[in-house]
Order: sequence, then C-alpha cells, then structure tokens
Amino acid sequence: MKNINLEERNKELKYKTPEEIIDWALSLSNRRIVTTSFGVYSAVLLNTFYRTDKEIDVIWCDTGFNMPETYQHANHLIKRFNLNINMYVPEKSTEFIKSRLGIPTIGDPKFEEFTEIVKLEPFKRALKEHQPEVWFTNIRVRQTEYRNSLDILSLSKEGILKVSPFYYWSDKELDDYLSENGLQKNETYFDPTKALINRECGIHLQ
Repeated sequence: MKNINLEERNKELKYKTPEEIIDWALSLSNRRIVTTSFGVYSAVLLNTFYRTDKEIDVIWCDTGFNMPETYQHANHLIKRFNLNINMYVPEKSTEFIKSRLGIPTIGDPKFEEFTEIVKLEPFKRALKEHQPEVWFTNIRVRQTEYRNSLDILSLSKEGILKVSPFYYWSDKELDDYLSENGLQKNETYFDPTKALINRECGIHLQ
C-alpha cells in the first residue's frame, strides 16, 4: 500500500462516487475492514457496504459507555444489514473502570488512561487479529483539525491504507442520503473519549 501515490490517486478519486471509491479499494486486497462507532452518520457507510461487500469485517470498539440510543441504533443496523460484526470491548468491565477512573473529562490526569483502556487497546487488538491492509472509515473533512489534513486516502502509522469514501460530503448531503434510503441518524451519539465534537478519540491517530 505504501507504493500507492496518494497525492495522484486522491486527485483522481475526488470526483468519483463513494461506490466507485470503494470498488477501487476493494480490488487492492482481501484483507480489509470497515470501522464504525454507530455514530451520527454510521448508517451511510454501512448501507453502502451492504450494496458492495456484505461479507466485509465490520469492527466496532464498544467502550461500554455508549448511550442507550446508540446500542439501539447498533442493534437495528446489525440486523438490517446482517453485518459481519466484530465487537471489541475493554478487558475490564464498565463498572470496574468507573470505580477506578470514573468518567474523566479532558484535563483530568486519568483521561489518557481511560481512553487507552476503553478505546485504543481494543482497537489495537482488532488490528492485531485482522491484520488489515485496507481500512474503510467514515471520517470527513471539517470534522477536526487533524482530519482536515487528510484526504480520501491516507496511511496509518502502520502503513494501512485508510479509505474515506464520503470524505468530501457535507452534513446536508449525508442527511439527503439518509432520507433517500430510509435510514436513521443517531442524534444522541456521544463518545467520552472524544468529549468534544471536534476532538479525536485517538483511533485515527494510530
């Protein structure tokens, strides 16, 4: 994957549809995953894969601290799309983590440890087990300062090709997609490892 000219390929893909981007990326390797948090617009990417690759491994790192509505949303999409879901959870129970660390906020000395335990360690475990060469995500420009520096294609620190088919789509375009396809938005999604909407949880910094 390191041999791909990202700058050149990103210029070509910018004017392709998400389906065309996905089809191109699927041809690169059989070792591929798609990650989801079952967040606000999660139904968009998962619906697209329902049409293109129903068997792809869907990775969900469940922190154990999601809102009830997120678990309902997840269950709905898992059933609707018959997702090949691979769930990764912290090695310690939610109650144990809460008793030891609480739910720390940004600035709390325990925040980094909390993030490592509930989100990053499970994700590292997922990568170790699946050894993907291609990683599909739903990150978009304008979400965070870091994501503004990326593109449709980027490389992780380990050299995994990250593919974001909807990178240049606006909220309005995603809302229209949901409406046209009879899909729901997870309005109440909240990630305690991000805390702020314009902050990274850490997965995409790996």
